[in-house]
Amino acid sequence: AHRDVIRKTWGSESPVLGRVVVLVFLLGLHSGEAAEELQQQLVEESREHGDLVQGDFLDCYKNLTIKTMVMLEWLQAHCSGASYAMKIDSDTFLNVPNLIRMLADAPTSNYMTGLVARNGPVLRDPNSKWYLPAEVYPDPVYPPYALGLGYVLSMDLPPKLLEASRQVRAVYIEDVYLGMCLQFLGLSPTDPPRGGYFQVFPVAYSRCAYSTLIATTADNQDRVKVWEDFKRP
Repeated sequence: AHRDVIRKTWGSESPVLGRVVVLVFLLGLHSGEAAEELQQQLVEESREHGDLVQGDFLDCYKNLTIKTMVMLEWLQAHCSGASYAMKIDSDTFLNVPNLIRMLADAPTSNYMTGLVARNGPVLRDPNSKWYLPAEVYPDPVYPPYALGLGYVLSMDLPPKLLEASRQVRAVYIEDVYLGMCLQFLGLSPTDPPRGGYFQVFPVAYSRCAYSTLIATTADNQDRVKVWEDFKRP
């Protein structure tokens, strides 16, 4: 359902401002009794739309770092002609023209941007969703990293991040882990040219508000209706 919403809204835009934009959905494997039936439905969806990439891992929150590594491997293998890639969550609104405008003036190498967290504290409470024990990550704060709701990277980075991942001990918090790999490479994510471009908390819809951002987590509103209103003349 999320994928169909995206296909009907911002994912349908290409070319944008003279640039080709390709939409791909990345997913893993399901478990449980309905797994076989779900897999068959995915095969049929793939035949219809041709935009699914499936990796050989269980698709769950604790495996997001594996999912991210699969994404980087796929980008390296299949997208050498692209200038940039963006990872974005499925419950997010993306203003593609604003993204293209930002990238028109962006660096073409060693570039990663999004909502950059700095001096993020490592959570030691075992009840936290993002708990990491000191024996896994001893430092009290994380290196700078771009939040996973949506981040952009230049296409020279996937092979470098994959190489770094061979040396950097994995943690299950995928956006943090990419920050750790960047730090290993002596790099750091770049703040976007404008502060409000990436919003981790849902921005209440208005044409004015959505016209000034690049990505925001979307709340429970009807995203197709929002899109139709946003795109009207």
